[in-house]
Amino acid sequence: MADEQSEDGPEASRHRRGLKFRKRDDYAVELFREAQAHFDDVARVDRILLQLGRFYNPYVNEPIVDLATRRKIVELLGASRAEEARRLLDERLSLYARFDESEHGG
Repeated sequence: MADEQSEDGPEASRHRRGLKFRKRDDYAVELFREAQAHFDDVARVDRILLQLGRFYNPYVNEPIVDLATRRKIVELLGASRAEEARRLLDERLSLYARFDESEHGG
């Protein structure tokens, strides 16, 4: 295995680091899906949005889900306005997914 790493060189090493970053991106998408699936549990969605706020989206130069959006989604869910909350969450996912696609040349 060590021989394999030394033969790879710095280019392959950078690629492996990129793969680790991709795993983190996939985790964020999983969190979006989990939040969408549990709109009936406002506290759970709030915790998930807090997690998403810890990840950075360089495309928009802010967290994947910013504090104002998180608060608004939780407020809407508390007021039984799930469709509006879903729209806001989908907008944040779309901003995030657009960044993800641009990395892949899409």
